[in-house]
Amino acid sequence: MKRIVTVVLALALLVGCAAGGKVESKKEAQSVTSDTLYVQKVEGLRDDFILGADVSSLLAQENSGVVYRGFDGTEQDMLKVLADNGVNYIRVRVWVDPFDKDGHGYGGGNCTAQTAGILGARAAQYGMKLLVDFHYSDFWADPAKQQTPKAWQGLSIDEKAQKVQAYTAESLQTIRDAGADIGMVQIGNETTKGICGEIAVPKMCAIYRAGAEAVRAFDASILIAVHFTNPEAGNYSKLAYMLSSNQVDYDVFATSYYPYWHGTLENLKEQLSTVAEKYDKKVMVAETQWAYTAEDGDNSANSIGEELKYEKPYPFTVQGQSRELRDVIDTVASLEKGVGVFYWEAGWIPVPGAAYEDRFPLWEEHGSGWASSFAAEYDPDDAGKYYGGSACDNQALFDFEGNPLESLKTFALVRTGNEIAPHADALDSAVVTVRVGESFALPETVSAIFTDGSRAEAAVTWDAAEEAQVSTDAVGKFVVHGQGDGQAALCYVNVVEANYLENYSFEGEDRSMWQIIPLADGEQADFQIKATDAFSGEASLHFWNGTAVEFKCEQTVKDLPEGTWRVSVQGQGGDVGDDADIQLYVISDGQTYTAPMTFHGWVNWQEALIENIPCQSREITVGVYVRCQGGGWGTFDDFLLNPEK
Repeated sequence: MKRIVTVVLALALLVGCAAGGKVESKKEAQSVTSDTLYVQKVEGLRDDFILGADVSSLLAQENSGVVYRGFDGTEQDMLKVLADNGVNYIRVRVWVDPFDKDGHGYGGGNCTAQTAGILGARAAQYGMKLLVDFHYSDFWADPAKQQTPKAWQGLSIDEKAQKVQAYTAESLQTIRDAGADIGMVQIGNETTKGICGEIAVPKMCAIYRAGAEAVRAFDASILIAVHFTNPEAGNYSKLAYMLSSNQVDYDVFATSYYPYWHGTLENLKEQLSTVAEKYDKKVMVAETQWAYTAEDGDNSANSIGEELKYEKPYPFTVQGQSRELRDVIDTVASLEKGVGVFYWEAGWIPVPGAAYEDRFPLWEEHGSGWASSFAAEYDPDDAGKYYGGSACDNQALFDFEGNPLESLKTFALVRTGNEIAPHADALDSAVVTVRVGESFALPETVSAIFTDGSRAEAAVTWDAAEEAQVSTDAVGKFVVHGQGDGQAALCYVNVVEANYLENYSFEGEDRSMWQIIPLADGEQADFQIKATDAFSGEASLHFWNGTAVEFKCEQTVKDLPEGTWRVSVQGQGGDVGDDADIQLYVISDGQTYTAPMTFHGWVNWQEALIENIPCQSREITVGVYVRCQGGGWGTFDDFLLNPEK
């Protein structure tokens, strides 16, 4: 099987070279300009700063018929287009054996050491170095999945470490023999919670050490990187201590940084600078990405779209994509030991076809989708259920037809700047929440986001026909389109149940009607503005304490109609311990009613509901009580108090 795979990949090299014509030798970077893109210069950017792009799926894309073009409209090798626009490094993931027993690939580019060798050799022709991203798995490795390769299952940790060392050395030789210029090697991918099937710290570090020893013995000049994610968790100093105390040899502490989920750039800088200063390590961002559109180009669901829930500090535009990349580069470059940034999967765009049925055979045959059906044998719970095309075609640096986006020029323009006159680039979406039976009004203005990141209010005209279709007779959701300042606008109208609680979702700035009552030492809870931790909107009631958590938060409502009531709340969280006591409570007519809650992880929302609550006094207190171990965390959102129907 390995011989067949090598032949196929070798043919892919010929196809790739043909796609762009004759492969050019190393040359000086071309002058890059833009008439439309606003890019603020990154001051003090070193000549050797890594401006990289992950291109792991490129061979599979080309074999599936994808064609890439340069800014002049001519068909070109995608790697040449990257190099011409400031990219000086590529990154390629490497899996041990991403094939089933019949040779069918699992997808995601079917990436092996041979893949890295071919792409690395092509990149070297344009003066680009290679980062080899060893996953030490047969398929995707990330915080949720760190599976042992099929051939290594059942081995002791010592035997597995020996396999890692030998495999790393053999793979690097294969890649160098192909002609790649290896500049860095990554020992594992997003290994925050494990690596190669190991989750215990001593065993994880044995894998790190084995990989690092192989790299040092192969070529001591190659940088060794370790790769983690979730900087928003604030534990990078702890991870760096783990590596140091277990004598792991490495040069670069790398992180993923996706603004949708991973917090602010200020926090990213703090996390990396702590590691760099305390442990004297280089730091970098190994993966970042931003959407330039909410559209889906290949009839296979994207990981990011307009209606999904995540932080959105930039608009989904080409300029927004450029600003995200520029800001991440600026953040890492501002650190004395910051060495680079890689954009994840620059060219993973739709394969040819007018419909899902046209593209599916290409994904299956060439592995150009994120996963094929054949991956079910190795990853039945994820890839085996959700296999398909590219989940990030709307975040690539090429459009759906293979034309480079203006944002690709950001890699070059961060060195020179391109601060042209700013203009409106997008409009913020508006959200209107209205109770059943009440009237509503759409906003007259929304915030316009300019190409330089500044904002100004813009008058907007809403589609009258769509607005007329909004009904508050029952719970429902509606979308109204509009126009303002030459840009499209969206207003999401959410019709919710009648609610007698004030500021029930904490979105209003005045939260004085909610009383937080600490029952343990230290700050127990606060009101947090973070969309990813909120059930709706951006705000929620958040709790955490490092030593002990115990508090109540409640609101008392008076002058209610006499009758029978119902109360509910949404909650999520984790690390609360087996003895945790978390409950929704209601006090009415001198009686207390409770409903227990259990927390099972981030954004795994649970609803607590209490029904048939009699109230003759016309006064009800609604609240939550939490007692859990130190380190427990969570949020509550969308309290509801309304009459029984």
